Amino acid sequence: MLTHPTCDRLEAIGLSGMAQALHEQRRAGAMFESLSFEERLGLLVDREAAERDAKRLATRLRFAALRHAACVEDIDMRSPRGIDAGVMAHLIDGGWINRHENLLITGPTGLGKSWIACALGNKACRDDRRVVYHRVPRLFQMLAIARGDGRHARVLKAIERTELLILDDWGGG
Repeated sequence: MLTHPTCDRLEAIGLSGMAQALHEQRRAGAMFESLSFEERLGLLVDREAAERDAKRLATRLRFAALRHAACVEDIDMRSPRGIDAGVMAHLIDGGWINRHENLLITGPTGLGKSWIACALGNKACRDDRRVVYHRVPRLFQMLAIARGDGRHARVLKAIERTELLILDDWGGG
């Protein structure tokens, strides 16, 4: 089999994950020889799907522009934030997003409200939802500039397509 032309062709048609997995299978040699054609093909397809999912997630996270690299798995429920574990599990589930419900996180300065909001935003991105994070003062400034240069409708349309809009720093800080 002509491996290099096959890999080049896979990359040319946008199947770089499969090409990379084929290279790895060829290098591993004996480890994959016992597998049937369908099993090896399945591994290649799984790798391509995983690569595409990872790229889509990276794009969603980049578009979300979350302020903190926070994950819900890192939330310490033992800290003195006063968060109920059942409520947090409900929020992590994300059903409230599907029902178009709002969430308001309140508390004293330094409690980690922004961090928790970003953790929920990260989870929503991983759940294949469109998320955008904005600090309220900067959002208002961006909307004022967009109104002046004719992009106002386009900016509002982008916000409208968002499934989870995180608005932070309501106090202007």
